[in-house]
Amino acid sequence: MPQTQLRLTEALATNGCRFYFWGLMFGELSSKLTATLKRLTGRGVLTEDAVKEGLREIRRVLLEADVSFDLTRQFLERVQEKAVGVTALQAVRPGEQIVKVVHDELVAMLGEKMAPIHHASVPPTVILLVGLQGSGKTTTAAKLARRLKAEVKAPYLVAADVYRPAAADQLSVLGDQVDVGVYREDGQDVLGLVRRGIEAATKARARTVIVDTAGRLQIDDAMMTELRSLKSAVSPHEILLVADGMTGQDAVRVASGFHEALGITGVVLTKMDGDARGGAALSIYGATGAPIKFVGVGERVEALELFQPERMAGRILQQGDVLTLVEKAQETLDEGEAKKLARKATSKRGLDLQDFLAAMRQMQKLGPLKNVLGMLPGVNPAMLKGANLDENRLKHSEAIVLSMTPAERTNPEVLNGSRRLRIANGAGRPVQEVNQLVSSFKQMQKFMKSAGRSGGRMPFGRGFPGLG
Repeated sequence: MPQTQLRLTEALATNGCRFYFWGLMFGELSSKLTATLKRLTGRGVLTEDAVKEGLREIRRVLLEADVSFDLTRQFLERVQEKAVGVTALQAVRPGEQIVKVVHDELVAMLGEKMAPIHHASVPPTVILLVGLQGSGKTTTAAKLARRLKAEVKAPYLVAADVYRPAAADQLSVLGDQVDVGVYREDGQDVLGLVRRGIEAATKARARTVIVDTAGRLQIDDAMMTELRSLKSAVSPHEILLVADGMTGQDAVRVASGFHEALGITGVVLTKMDGDARGGAALSIYGATGAPIKFVGVGERVEALELFQPERMAGRILQQGDVLTLVEKAQETLDEGEAKKLARKATSKRGLDLQDFLAAMRQMQKLGPLKNVLGMLPGVNPAMLKGANLDENRLKHSEAIVLSMTPAERTNPEVLNGSRRLRIANGAGRPVQEVNQLVSSFKQMQKFMKSAGRSGGRMPFGRGFPGLG
């Protein structure tokens, strides 16, 4: 664990510059719900009126987050029932007990337990991806294939969307990116295509077959008839609905429709990196009984996360999700490079700008910073709203460092005005950005030396540039 802590310290500190922060998933919901609960935890004694007032506020927050009225009412009834008599525990403040009750009920609302892919005892496992057009099925198919390949489940893709122009081409390109085979053919015989695709996957010794089916702009009889026929013909082990998480209650209605027609076994919520309300995630399980299995948190093929209700509830209440952050770091960061950077960071000489460049490239492997920061305890989405959200900032910083000479990267103290102007022209960026990068680099150097003196612990909060 100390090595992982150092690795995270290096990656996060390098990019802790105040102009790199992006918004967080469930931003509005998280901020308002946490603020409401904070008012309750600040009281030494909770009266019945205070609890009722807090529950009314929670009700308003959930409804604004696009959680259905019935689910909100059921949630509050369970919280109120469990909140009765919390003052009986003397060791824990009543308000903190309310937070625990809300956390537990959020976990239950989100599905209670993680729901992994159910694999067949005799391969291949057939996974049918269904959903409306534009929900992200094809991209999700490639993301899921990449994840299953990393789990040594030998995936194979079948392009069964025979109606959307270039759908098979798109899946082929994505299949090449993740180095997974794709079965495709011309014509509109969907049932025959999928059967032959499964046969090809079996010959290729694939353990998992992911079928990318066609979508429509809305649920219609023709679509459901085809999917029911496909389900009957190939007997899939998983039917996963791919739903656009940004559509809120529309996603819940779509999930209910597909579940009624097909009996979906799980849901993949896409575009959750842009969802400010979170109502779909909080409502789908309660409305359908089908667990959310994955969430898409970006456009890149690695931007697919397992949905873990307990960890997600912690994120919503700003309690952090350091376990997921550590797992992501272990999966993506180059351990040898990270150790080298960590040693240099805490040495007497410290990091230079060449190391800064290497650390930036390491950090980009973790994905968008909004997702990384969302896993840190106590990070409030409200404080990120006024930040510069230019997602190309890392690339601009990389161009600036690459425009420096080796001597300038090693010793930034030589960067006088004329040198900075030359670097700015070479990188195609304003001189102000060069000045900002050098200033942030010096802050980071001080921070890393402080981390070294604290034994590799991560002094987030006041000591972390931009998070104070």
